[in-house]
Amino acid sequence: MARVGLTPERLTEAGAELADEVGFDEVTVSALARRFDVKVASLYSHVKNSQDLRTRIALLALTELADRAADALAGRAGKDALAALANVYRDYAREHPGRWAAAQLRLDPQTAAASAGVRHSQMTRALLRGYDLTEPDQTHAVRLLGSVFHGYVSLELGGGFSHSAPGTDVTWARIIDALDTLLRNWPAPPTDPRG
Repeated sequence: MARVGLTPERLTEAGAELADEVGFDEVTVSALARRFDVKVASLYSHVKNSQDLRTRIALLALTELADRAADALAGRAGKDALAALANVYRDYAREHPGRWAAAQLRLDPQTAAASAGVRHSQMTRALLRGYDLTEPDQTHAVRLLGSVFHGYVSLELGGGFSHSAPGTDVTWARIIDALDTLLRNWPAPPTDPRG
């Protein structure tokens, strides 16, 4: 019989909180059972296993990020939109490091296609329309922005920039400036020397 008050949603939220506290890699059904002071078996009527729990946390994080991004991007364009999106990712990662890590979880294709990850791509593409990029350059730019945002934030969270000046906020602002300049002056594709 399921324990009163435990639902998949409540367990997912508690798992996300646990991820923020101890790290996403440490989240298991056993760890969650200890948090609720219940037997592990009592959670299996709500989640299949630790991988199912981790996937649910990833989906929650992607949804939270997409909702924040949508709010931040409303009514913005160009560099203002670029900075807003970048700051959503950075701020979320700082506030919720475990959920941020969960959002990077590799999902199976069907789960990924039904996730809020699709909204992230759509919002980034909408932002890029302001820079007048067409395919395949738009896809290249989506990958570039994702790489820069995720790479910088991951390095910053790991303390990679903490031992040198200038401060990380200054560098972050310069990166946004550089990305805006690059997107406004996107290079033409190389010509094929074979003709």
